[in-house]
Amino acid sequence: MADRHSTTQGSQQRATRTGGDGPVTGGGGGGGGGGGVSAMLSKLQGQAPNSTQFISFLALVISGGILLLLTGLTLTATVLALIVFTPLLLLTSPIWVPAGTLFLFAMAGFLAVCGFGVAALGGGTWMYKYFRGRHPPGSDRVDYARSRIADTASHFRDYAREYGGYIQSRVKDAAPGA
Repeated sequence: MADRHSTTQGSQQRATRTGGDGPVTGGGGGGGGGGGVSAMLSKLQGQAPNSTQFISFLALVISGGILLLLTGLTLTATVLALIVFTPLLLLTSPIWVPAGTLFLFAMAGFLAVCGFGVAALGGGTWMYKYFRGRHPPGSDRVDYARSRIADTASHFRDYAREYGGYIQSRVKDAAPGA
């Protein structure tokens, strides 16, 4: 690579030299005639792909062509199969539609049962860990909810005792002999 780099620098230095007026920067009108062409050639040589890039590009073109050919063959085979099998599908559709519907419902049921089974297994595992005291994720929320329910129940019980006593005293006042 060092040889290539030094060769490229040497050709660029030669390309920018002129016959005496200054560097030639393009396809030039003024002095040196061939200086612009050599500058353009040196730029092309500096940007020319190396052999690895060329092989990569060639492999890309070949594989792209093969894939394009296979795409065309697949499309052709699909259209021909539809042309050949469409009458057969139309004649046997009274069988295919109910069979397809039955298959659809069977698969939906199977997937639902599997999903419910996984959910039940996960819930059971979580409950096992919770009752064994391992504190699975979310157990703090369950503990908080349980304490809130217990507090609400005790407040309701106290309120019921107070209100029940109030009602009994009102009943005795209304019917003293009862």
